[in-house]
Amino acid sequence: MKLFPGFRLGLACVLLLGAAGCGGSTDDSTPTPSPAPPVPPQPAGPSQVAQWLTAPDKSALFYKSTSPLNFQATSSQNPTIIVDTTQTYQSIDGFGYTLTGSSAMLLKQMSATARAALLKELFATDGASIGTSYLRVSIGASDLDVGVFTYDDAAQPDPTLAQFSLAPDKVNLVPVLKEILAINPSIKILGSPWTAPRWMKTNNSYIGGALKPEYYAAYAQYFVKYLQAMQAEGIRLDAITLQNEPLHDGNNPSMLMSALEQATFIRDHVGPALRAAGLTTKIITYDHNLDKPEYPLTILRDPGASQYVDGSAFHLYAGDITAMTSVRNAFPSKNVYFTEQWVGGPGDFAGDLKWHVSNLIIGATRNWSRNVLEWNLAADPNYGPYTPGGCSTCLGALTISGDNVTRNTAYYTVAHAAKFVRPGSVRISTNELGNLPNVAFKNPDGKKILIVLNAGNATQRFAIQYRGNVATTSLDKGAVGTYVW
Repeated sequence: MKLFPGFRLGLACVLLLGAAGCGGSTDDSTPTPSPAPPVPPQPAGPSQVAQWLTAPDKSALFYKSTSPLNFQATSSQNPTIIVDTTQTYQSIDGFGYTLTGSSAMLLKQMSATARAALLKELFATDGASIGTSYLRVSIGASDLDVGVFTYDDAAQPDPTLAQFSLAPDKVNLVPVLKEILAINPSIKILGSPWTAPRWMKTNNSYIGGALKPEYYAAYAQYFVKYLQAMQAEGIRLDAITLQNEPLHDGNNPSMLMSALEQATFIRDHVGPALRAAGLTTKIITYDHNLDKPEYPLTILRDPGASQYVDGSAFHLYAGDITAMTSVRNAFPSKNVYFTEQWVGGPGDFAGDLKWHVSNLIIGATRNWSRNVLEWNLAADPNYGPYTPGGCSTCLGALTISGDNVTRNTAYYTVAHAAKFVRPGSVRISTNELGNLPNVAFKNPDGKKILIVLNAGNATQRFAIQYRGNVATTSLDKGAVGTYVW
């Protein structure tokens, strides 16, 4: 195998051969002296499968194989993944990262030429680009910012939000988002706050505490002002959550918000406020670990709150990915989203690749998630900047030092899905095989995408079956492959 270090080697476009190029043809106007030999059955559609590979030893890094697979009208004795486009599941919104304040700062500090090339690599879909299609941003500071701030850090209570200002984000985040939107105007953006302004909280602190009931209405208007201010900058958010990790009060910043409090906040304040302002931004509840599915279920069972809620968001620092299906099955009309998971630095590429592909790229989508977001897009070589008490070992998808860029595990896990599984795709049916976890999708343009991980301890030969035809290949242990036809 060969190395594929990001955009330097370039990705060729997916090879598509129409069915007309796969079989013979005859001229009906010319009689033949004897019957023509029977033509063997041909695949319905493309006969070749392009494959991209990443190996745990880094001998292949999102490398496009120069030998596409061929579908053949044959059978296989190998374990077989059967792809069935007649069974469809959820639509896909996208795959991507959290663009933290620190990520934006590191990008903004690059030279204009280097930043433009990197953003194209990340957010375009042609050539060597990986097609990142979904971003999460923090509403105010997250713990991966140089310092903590909100958009109304008044010294005294400011219930009319007279001092509200988006100014802190106009230094790095807003300019970088504008450059990204110039490359991909349709990228979906989710906003999540880590805390309300201190004067709204029970402990007057950025860390912990809860939202005072007398400021529920003001905080709802804070969301309205934020969404309107971003729209004025040409940035439309597709969705918001109401509180990042509402059951975790030890981060800097952070804020506690119980399920009953969030239900009240949505039902009586945020939902009506967004509707009155004519904002169609989705409200997504929870945004925390999968070990507490009762949190979003409590809100979804409240009809007053549920009417405003699009779905629920999850992280996987605790719990099991299958809890997403439990929540979805309890409320099939509500969506589920996977919004955060970090890779701990310095990282173990082989182990992290296997875990993140198995649990997130494959696991979350097999359990109805419309997206998968890694935390976070970029950090410096010391995992910073971060707030005092913030995450000091979060390995970004990229490590950026000046104009030097290192691509880490999350870059490749997202690339294996984002480049090919475009927004509007639908998940389609595949069978589950013990050591070959997998998931498949169909794009709006008809392309099929299959993502497979070899979770076993030895090289595994296997077959892909589609419409009765079979293509046979293999994956080294711990390797991931994306197959496109």
